[in-house]
Amino acid sequence: MKEFLHKITACFMTLVVLFSTMSFTIDMHFCGDSLVDVSVFSQAKSCGMDIIMDKDCPETSFKSNCCDEEQITFQGEKELQLTSIQDLSVDQQLFIISYVYTYVNLFESSQERVVSFKYYTPPPVVKDIQLLNEVFLI
Repeated sequence: MKEFLHKITACFMTLVVLFSTMSFTIDMHFCGDSLVDVSVFSQAKSCGMDIIMDKDCPETSFKSNCCDEEQITFQGEKELQLTSIQDLSVDQQLFIISYVYTYVNLFESSQERVVSFKYYTPPPVVKDIQLLNEVFLI
């Protein structure tokens, strides 16, 4: 259980570092009021209405109201500051060390169950107890 929690914590911390430093753009294409396509790592696919309108219609207000492209950009952290434990104050170092010590010792490892009667042999049956008490399984 302890190893499992350490793996979960390591995965969570890895994802936090990855997503805090990574920049990405979400590209969306709207046709009218409806969302046609969403793309994270590439450009969103068009619905085709803009190509049809270019051929059929000259520049009109109808074309600008039909299709719409929208981009949302998430900027990641560009400059990371690496700090060592020596840069922290004594109180901060004490807090971190006590937190780690408490977290590591929070969960006890499961010990093997001790079976006290493992090598015990039952006494030999002298009389049939079910027959003496007239208790029969039906």
